[in-house]
Amino acid sequence: MAQFLIRRFLLTLPVLFGITFVTFALARILPGDPCFAALGEKATAQQCEDYNERMGFNDPIMVQFVHYMGDVMQGDFGVSTKDGRTVQQIVIQRLPMTIEIAIGATIFSTTVGILLGMISAVRRNTLLDVGTMIGANIGISMPVFWLGLMLAYLFAIIFKDTPFWLPPSGRLSSGITIAPLAETFNMGELSGSWGVLVDFASHSVLFNALITGNFVVFKDAVRHLILPCIAVGTIPLAIIARMTRSSMLEVLGLDFIRTARAKGLTNNKVIFKHVMRNAMLPIVTIIGLSVGGLLSGAILTETVFALPGMGTQLLSAILSRDYAVVQAFTVIIAVIFVFVNLIVDLSYGFLDPRVRMQ
Repeated sequence: MAQFLIRRFLLTLPVLFGITFVTFALARILPGDPCFAALGEKATAQQCEDYNERMGFNDPIMVQFVHYMGDVMQGDFGVSTKDGRTVQQIVIQRLPMTIEIAIGATIFSTTVGILLGMISAVRRNTLLDVGTMIGANIGISMPVFWLGLMLAYLFAIIFKDTPFWLPPSGRLSSGITIAPLAETFNMGELSGSWGVLVDFASHSVLFNALITGNFVVFKDAVRHLILPCIAVGTIPLAIIARMTRSSMLEVLGLDFIRTARAKGLTNNKVIFKHVMRNAMLPIVTIIGLSVGGLLSGAILTETVFALPGMGTQLLSAILSRDYAVVQAFTVIIAVIFVFVNLIVDLSYGFLDPRVRMQ
């Protein structure tokens, strides 16, 4: 196991390096001048020349990349050219919101998708199976931004003044606030890695409310996350449901399943102990791959529901040629994606003993 982890870790290094370089290069060869985004459209040619020279944008791309990687290796992702804050501060403020959406959407899509796929496989060629697959095809076809708007309209307007009403935007209701963890637990001024970690956890409203026992804030935050998680998780849900159905049907036709039934095992034991475990490999793979889609879909979801997450910040950084923010968020998404797929690879050994033998 240790050798496997070391080997996988070493293989991820060139992937992350390649993603960083491609993002770095593309951000600089795209049309547009970061000078006008930072200084305004009335900036003179001399002001732009001085700005580009000061920021190092006049150097060759390879020289800029070497300097950038040197700073990154020291934990410095640079300073935003748009608002003057460090990229670390922006990441700490914005990333927790996106992670909350991604986790909620993953739980929603995985739970409901596997359940629907199981029902369709067990009730093959029935009206329930046909209806579930039609719903899955419709779910894949619906754009995230359209579904988000429809959900907001349905639950905020149609269901207004009913128990089914859900907040259509924002992270918390008006008048509800939560204090940082350091202030709540009287930690004082924390510095270094602990200070960064506590500050990051403080910006995760769900984690902060849960750890401090503030269940009023926790309940309100969950209610605000329901519609965004449904919007961004519907497409992965449909894909997982279809994959679960096809994978289970393939396993149900194998000889050892007929043998298990011939031995007198109950249908539930056959499905959950034998069929699902052997059908989970492709399902787990799809779940791991869908994480990237959840992170990218957060850009549209956060815009529709006015959530202060990484997606809206990344979109603003792209439009303003804020190179440091674009590169940092791209690297973070790549790291999360690689880490999730590493977990998927490790899960193969648990689901299929033959993987461990190899």
